[in-house]
Amino acid sequence: MKTRLILKPGQKGTKRLTEKYGDGLVCVRYRYDAELKQRLKTVELVVKRTDWTPPPPRYVADALVPVHIEGYEKDLQAKAKAAGGRWNPEKRLWFVQYGKIVGTQLEKHIQVDETDNNEKPRKRLYVYTS
Repeated sequence: MKTRLILKPGQKGTKRLTEKYGDGLVCVRYRYDAELKQRLKTVELVVKRTDWTPPPPRYVADALVPVHIEGYEKDLQAKAKAAGGRWNPEKRLWFVQYGKIVGTQLEKHIQVDETDNNEKPRKRLYVYTS
């Protein structure tokens, strides 16, 4: 099933639904089912509103964050370098200011844990003697 159109309240085609659901209407979707040869009109509604405090941001804008980019991803390496990033060959990571990569493709490559991404667990060798 594919969604081809998403309308916000107030757009053409949502007037009656906006009158019916009021502020609870989030959006109207038109979905198409090729197997059944049907068009479905769906609505997304707000059921409950509660107060919520967002968690504090993980990084501040000027913090250097580790970004893991594979060797074959040359376009991402160029973007990291253009954002002022520096390559650390020992850790095999790029370090870029968080504020310069927010909302970009590089943000998805931030390495959350502090361990080296290329580090593999070592096998232990046990020697039994009798």
